[in-house]
Amino acid sequence: MTLALSYDDVLLVPQYSDIRSRSEVSIETDLGKGLRLQLPVIASPMDTVSEAQMAVAMTTMGGTAVIHRYNSIEAQAREVRMAIDLAVTTFKQVGAAIGTSDDYIERAKTLVKAGATFLCVDVAHGHHVMVKEALGILRTTFGSDLHIMAGNVATLQGVNDLADWGANSVRCNIGGGSICSTRIQTGHGLPGYQTIVECAKTDRDVKIIADGGIRTSGDMVKALAAGADAAMCGSLIAGTNESPGEIFSRKDGTRWKTYRGMASKEAQITWRGRYASDEGVSTAIPYRGSVIPILEDLERGLRSGFSYSGARTLDQLHACAQFVQQTTSGLSEGHTHIIGRRW
Repeated sequence: MTLALSYDDVLLVPQYSDIRSRSEVSIETDLGKGLRLQLPVIASPMDTVSEAQMAVAMTTMGGTAVIHRYNSIEAQAREVRMAIDLAVTTFKQVGAAIGTSDDYIERAKTLVKAGATFLCVDVAHGHHVMVKEALGILRTTFGSDLHIMAGNVATLQGVNDLADWGANSVRCNIGGGSICSTRIQTGHGLPGYQTIVECAKTDRDVKIIADGGIRTSGDMVKALAAGADAAMCGSLIAGTNESPGEIFSRKDGTRWKTYRGMASKEAQITWRGRYASDEGVSTAIPYRGSVIPILEDLERGLRSGFSYSGARTLDQLHACAQFVQQTTSGLSEGHTHIIGRRW
């Protein structure tokens, strides 16, 4: 039986660095077919994360967002148009999610016409015949120039197959999201770090998106060092001004916003009137103001992380990264353990 490791189970080994300033570090990534990001962070296609306002904020910081598909075609297209029209930079990368059944081709055509610069085939189990069929039809419809992201998968075979079927980038992780209960409900999945290590072994011309289990900029650095080309996140940027949903107050005066998995019972009932497998949860998280300072902190953490390995670029980080496995004692030692200490 193979040992599978999570991000908490490993650390990057600090190495000699001649980087005098973090400004020397480029965290830019090229995901192919014109999808270049100055910040390798993608907002997840969730109805409590990514609509027009989040897409604008992400592109302003050099990242991007995938506008969710859990609404009508016209409503989603309207969000895409708004994101394109409002973006305050010439850097306009706005993605849009589609499924693999019903009206997905009509949705895809409408979204591309509305200005979406890439599409994301967004399903829970991406290593599936319906994804194979959808990617084939999408490539026939749009040709080879449009960037198509797909997922999710957790294995090297999954990445290779999706690449062979037509995907330019693949979201890699099953069950690792903070609001995902797939591993509990189905018994299937693979820890986040191990997923990236395995998927990054691909010899295909495809890019790896680490999607799930990333809670800090340090986890993001680990994911990139393990072979990912970008990271997708939800909870890290939810609960902000730019995430969809109303701010509500509790009796103690604290302010909150809803954050939910799209496989949760609540989300499924909202967008399709019923639920199938209940593989997520709906919760409330503290309201955190603008997403911009959060993204700025992620950028600083990434630049610093690259510099600790002496890497000026993502390619250099991929080449030089050295990992060690740590114990639970090491994990505890690495936290700010003065907090909660009894004096």
